[in-house]
Amino acid sequence: MSYGFNAYKKTSIHTASKEQILLMLYQSAIKNCKKAMEAIETKQIAAKGEHIGKLQDIVIELNNSLDHEIGGEISQELSALYDYILFASTQANIKIDKEPLEGCLRVLNILYDGWSEAIKSLKKKESA
Repeated sequence: MSYGFNAYKKTSIHTASKEQILLMLYQSAIKNCKKAMEAIETKQIAAKGEHIGKLQDIVIELNNSLDHEIGGEISQELSALYDYILFASTQANIKIDKEPLEGCLRVLNILYDGWSEAIKSLKKKESA
């Protein structure tokens, strides 16, 4: 059963648009942030580290994908938010404290909602 699911997941990633991939990355970052918070609550230290590591890998990828020449001030602000998430999640990992992750989760949700609305708006303009 997991083979079929993994094959489906792989296919959906390979056929996704850049916009869909961006939203998938945010969804995965949000999921790993929540799982890290749960792991802290249940004192599963290894799981906490694993989920924070995945969260940070995604955020680093998002940060590396920014084009500061095209994005200008917006990309610089996004980079600063990504730096905040990396710093706060590192603090959560070191201190075994979910509070910094709550801040990360708020930022990730705001960014996800913003990108989601921007993509919807862009698609409406393209179809009009």
